[in-house]
Amino acid sequence: MASTRNRKLKINRAKSSRQKLPSKKSLRKIRLKKRIPVRRRIKIRRKTVPTTARQYFSRSKQFQETWDSVGQVISKMRSGRISLREASKEIGVDPSNVLKLGRSALRKKKNGKYVARKADQLLRILSVLTPKGRREIAVRDSYQASLLGKYWASVQRYLQTGDDSALREFKGKKITDASGRGHPLITDLGQLNMLGSAGVLSFESLYGGVR
Repeated sequence: MASTRNRKLKINRAKSSRQKLPSKKSLRKIRLKKRIPVRRRIKIRRKTVPTTARQYFSRSKQFQETWDSVGQVISKMRSGRISLREASKEIGVDPSNVLKLGRSALRKKKNGKYVARKADQLLRILSVLTPKGRREIAVRDSYQASLLGKYWASVQRYLQTGDDSALREFKGKKITDASGRGHPLITDLGQLNMLGSAGVLSFESLYGGVR
């Protein structure tokens, strides 16, 4: 009788020890639960960066100004080949904000310093010139943003000096916005003179969100 009881006790202990061990399925669930906070952080980070004009204009005025400054810093780093710190100082924005919002447009070198990539797809709200005046458009191509910046510089050069040589390079060219729509660049001197007389060409910033 005693031996039979001992056998039953051993069997019960073996069963209970098997039940205590977590299965592969439960272990997988535990791992997934641990990963959830990381996924949430990634989603929050993505939501911070606007990708459409609607998202941009839904944010506060302060955020819009910071976002515009980030785009200016990256453009200055790329065109002037200067450091993140130097460009941020010139524009007047914290370098940490540039890293947080514009990280996709930057590349970290082996020495730990950041440089601007050759191109980026950051959203930029820019001012384009139309026969009726200035208009804000959304651009997702750094090349288009650079082209528009050069165009505005040539317009200002003409208005200030009367030299239209730089404007000739933009004849027949368009700026393609984020939706794929083309916006012709005005190079007709008569139209530019009319717009200048109307006071719509006072150049404060290429970035539409900045007043």
